[in-house]
Amino acid sequence: MQITPIPCLSDNYTYIISDSRSKTIGVVDPSEAQPVISFLEKENIKLNYILNTHHHFDHVGGNAELKKKYNAKVIGFIGDKHRIPEIDITIKDNELWVFGKSPVKIIHIPGHTSGHICFFFEKEKIAFTGDTLFSLGCGRIFEGDHKQMLNSLNKIKKLPKETRIYCGHEYTYKNAEFCMKYESNNIDLKKKFEQIKKLRSQNLPTIPSILEDELKLNIFLRCDQKELKNKLNMKNQEDLEVFRKVRDLKDSF
Repeated sequence: MQITPIPCLSDNYTYIISDSRSKTIGVVDPSEAQPVISFLEKENIKLNYILNTHHHFDHVGGNAELKKKYNAKVIGFIGDKHRIPEIDITIKDNELWVFGKSPVKIIHIPGHTSGHICFFFEKEKIAFTGDTLFSLGCGRIFEGDHKQMLNSLNKIKKLPKETRIYCGHEYTYKNAEFCMKYESNNIDLKKKFEQIKKLRSQNLPTIPSILEDELKLNIFLRCDQKELKNKLNMKNQEDLEVFRKVRDLKDSF
């Protein structure tokens, strides 16, 4: 299974999924069609599926043009069938959908939007998390609430630690700055930040990240950690209140 990030708009990532065994080709969250078409034509391949994590325009903007050109099937959450353009196949929470010969578990992760999902390729240990989990960050809360978002992040935390995380945006540098502000003594975080600086100086993607690293470095996944609670003067507070505080701090960062 080969995953190719395609930069779109100002900071979006669309991903081409190529399964060499079954010759199945998919695209995840095409914000615009032309960069995807350019890649497909260069590689002389056709598109079979369009996978949408949620309904926001910067994740579905290319649906209609790509479907028309390739007769590709659009896949999305059943609760968003009225909001995802050109949807053909609706999927539910915990459903197993098959891409080529690969089982894909659908995980409903509301918070950013009410119908947000994660596509988890079980054999390959690959997760497309859209705008819920970013490298060193998490999405803004628009249609849900803090409890929903924390629950959604906790679902992702339970995936195998070696899972590769493919998120919707190149926000890693700014996210790293925020994490460093509140966990400046995290040695692993300092090392990671240096890697991020080097990659971005060469205009290279910081994605994918590895879930094991996110668990150690991403402040939004560490709201249950005593050292962070102490740092925020929230020693005896519930995880949800710590997450609420961290999300509010990031919103104004």
